[in-house]
Amino acid sequence: MDLEVITIDRASEIQKKEVINISDGRRLGFVYDVEVDLATGKIGSIIVPGETKMFGLFGKYEDYVIPWKEIKKIGDDIILVDLDKKEHIYEK
Repeated sequence: MDLEVITIDRASEIQKKEVINISDGRRLGFVYDVEVDLATGKIGSIIVPGETKMFGLFGKYEDYVIPWKEIKKIGDDIILVDLDKKEHIYEK
């Protein structure tokens, strides 16, 4: 999948993929939402839910908001990103 050509009409394809951070090898989870630039129709970032605390009983950590420029490769099942986790946390 060409990284430069993903638009809103193909966003549903992204939501079925798992995100892996290549800088530390961690599985971040599956994409559950995208941020779209309405002027261009292109995806600006992907959002992956944060990890849950204590079996999900005490809420969860903040979501990961991953800018499009940090996506290195999109495969059939996986999206590879290269990021420092602390820089891409979304505060609710």
